[in-house]
Amino acid sequence: MKRAKTPTFLIELPLRVDWSQERPLRAHLEAARCLYNALLSEANKRLHQMRHDPAWAEARAIPRTKKQERAQAFSHLRKKHHFSEYELHEYAKGARICWIADHIDSTMAQTLATRAYQAVNRVCVGKARRVRFKSRGRGIDSVEGKRNDVGMRFLLDPNAGDGGFLVWNEQVIPAIINWLDPVIQHGLRHPIKYVRLVRRRASSPQAQGADCDGNRYCVQVILEGHALTKPKHEERGSDIIGLDIGPSTLAIVPREGKADLVTFCEELAPNTRKKRRLQRQMERQRRANNPENYDEKGRVKKHGTTRLRWAESKRYQATRRQHASTERRLAAHRKSLHGKLAHKIVSVGNTIQIEKTSFKGWQKQYGRSIGLRAPGMFVAHLARIVAKTGGTLTEVSAYHTKLSQYCHHCGRYVKKPRAQRWHYCPCGLGPVQRDLYSAFLLAYLEPEQTIPSVTQHIWEGTEPCLRAVMEGLQQRANEGEHFPRSMGLLASGKAAHAGARRLQSPAYPQQELALLIEGQEALGEQQE
Repeated sequence: MKRAKTPTFLIELPLRVDWSQERPLRAHLEAARCLYNALLSEANKRLHQMRHDPAWAEARAIPRTKKQERAQAFSHLRKKHHFSEYELHEYAKGARICWIADHIDSTMAQTLATRAYQAVNRVCVGKARRVRFKSRGRGIDSVEGKRNDVGMRFLLDPNAGDGGFLVWNEQVIPAIINWLDPVIQHGLRHPIKYVRLVRRRASSPQAQGADCDGNRYCVQVILEGHALTKPKHEERGSDIIGLDIGPSTLAIVPREGKADLVTFCEELAPNTRKKRRLQRQMERQRRANNPENYDEKGRVKKHGTTRLRWAESKRYQATRRQHASTERRLAAHRKSLHGKLAHKIVSVGNTIQIEKTSFKGWQKQYGRSIGLRAPGMFVAHLARIVAKTGGTLTEVSAYHTKLSQYCHHCGRYVKKPRAQRWHYCPCGLGPVQRDLYSAFLLAYLEPEQTIPSVTQHIWEGTEPCLRAVMEGLQQRANEGEHFPRSMGLLASGKAAHAGARRLQSPAYPQQELALLIEGQEALGEQQE
């Protein structure tokens, strides 16, 4: 019988690892790495056999319209070749022998089997190209159990230390618990489902809480229930909000509240000069340590099927740790800014509508912006917060709605080049900033509909709000503040000389009026 799902949240506690416990912990994780690679190899072999079965091609030839017949064909193949999660659990029983059984219990072996199956299943269904085995250098940095009564578990003992210990085999590792933290107090009142051990790289072996290899350990306690809602996040709105997400910007238009156009993680300021110097330093050290891997022109030699061996000096490892620590702090700051923006949106309304977007496709076109701003991570963060508050986040198909091409005044669809950041139509609508207009249409898009329900009365009440947003941004741009080009702002001459960017699209109707009228007439001629 399938278990009923219950709400889950987690808290993370740092561990105080003694020098005598460092070596056993590394041995446990190395055993987990070896077992995971064996399970991954077995699952990969079964997938290979299943794909080379003639019945596989026959199943793929079944039209997708016959869903039940197609699903039955693939299900029969999975049973025939024992390609399932529980079949891999059975294989894990035989693989957990000899010295591995001294380090890994049966429940942890099952979680590793599930992890390996999920990785290979992504290849099976076309969501990934290949699986990655864990090398000795990379290692495996997290392991978890299934219950808190056997194997790796977390015990509370208020009479000793800080009151909490991670128990794994013969190792009893004390956790550092701040009992004055309300989040920790709230979490430890709930029943524990299972625990997860996480290993992270520190900036150096001399960092606080790091072992001799420069690693920190912490325990993630997975609990049953709901996470603590802080008093500042208790305010929850009931408005309907449309969000238009770009690679570096976000347009927010609620039905009743104040609209806004913001830059993702505007406060995030990476030190690009420091990052570039660290990368160049690592490249020099790599070349100095491995001259045999480069040809006379300085290019990496073609190695065919044989793998090149790369030596790493201690100074190279220290530089790499420094670079990783810088990126870790940047990622933590970005996550904090994402959470702040998500809570701000939910305080206005928890019924949110966005367009379905392929963030992987954006990575190919806007790689630098996506890497810095991470809009996909923001959407995932927002979805969790909305679900926690009992709201809904709906993704509508941009292929069917085509809101960036739509004009609600005349009902026409006109394609726009990406450089055109303002919407204006020969019917007299506009100019209005393109992202704000799309978010406005999303806010008034009813479920299961492709055309927004916008009346003239609604537009007359919303247009001044959208115009006020752009006037405020335009004033800041005139003062010399930098904004992404996708906002379509036009800086004044003084600010432009100071370094502000200029675009072709006007920010106000009174600016470049002749150019605007000429563009409208040309657009009308094209439509005729």
